[in-house]
Amino acid sequence: MSEEKNNRKDLIKNLNKCRKEITELRTTLNQLDNQKEEWFKKKEDANNKLSEIFKKVKELKQSRNSLTSKVKQLKDVREKNNKLIKEKISQIKKTNQEKKDAFSKFNIKEDPSRIKDYIEKLETKIETEVMSFDKEQKLMKEIKLKKKQLNQTEKVSEVWKKSNSLSKEIDQLKKQADEAHKNIKNHANESQKKHEEMLELLKQVDELKKQEEEAYKKFFEFKKKVADSNDELKKKLVEINEINKELGVSAQESKKQKHEKQEKIIKEKQGDVEEKLKNRKKLTTEDLLVFQRMNEKDKN
Repeated sequence: MSEEKNNRKDLIKNLNKCRKEITELRTTLNQLDNQKEEWFKKKEDANNKLSEIFKKVKELKQSRNSLTSKVKQLKDVREKNNKLIKEKISQIKKTNQEKKDAFSKFNIKEDPSRIKDYIEKLETKIETEVMSFDKEQKLMKEIKLKKKQLNQTEKVSEVWKKSNSLSKEIDQLKKQADEAHKNIKNHANESQKKHEEMLELLKQVDELKKQEEEAYKKFFEFKKKVADSNDELKKKLVEINEINKELGVSAQESKKQKHEKQEKIIKEKQGDVEEKLKNRKKLTTEDLLVFQRMNEKDKN
């Protein structure tokens, strides 16, 4: 009996130990699982940041390429304008020489348009102002002289018009070339900014990839620890079930032995109780219990 008690005591001791270990394992398991989830979140955060960067880099690259394409187009326009300007300058030099030769040949010293304006001015003056006859005659002579000069300039008017037209075309082409150059500079600067911004973002990629890889390693490490702890917890639960089973068997055995002992006592006391009943002697408490048990057995 003493050996059985000691065995039961050891089982209870092991049971309590297992319960404590299971509690500790569950606490550790929760902690490990929390750490595992934290590393998973860090991995996902790094991955999301990488996705955002790649999206932004793609947008910047497209914008930069578009600006670079515009710069190329504008350079082509500028080059064509510069080529045209050179051609027009060559033409106007030739035309100006023709104009100079004509002016020299016909003794023209001023712009025909100025002569024409001057004639109109004098004619208006004669028509609108009150003046002496001598003064009017003098103005008429001057008008006649200027008209003669104007008639002479008409002989070179085509050369003059051509020179003016070329000059205007050159001015317009220069204006377009300057505008193209200005746009080239602006677009090139903007393209460079996009490129530098893209490079700055790409610098973050290596660091984020490193963080993502490290977070994944940690996540995997804690995932394994969680699995190991789960396995250990399962083993402890199996162990505690086995102990509970053993304790249950032990309790049943103890109950059986107790019952057998009681039956033996009843059997031993039965003769005494029957004798006391026959002789009408007073029954003790123990005798009454034996007598009750005897009646129960008779009923069964």
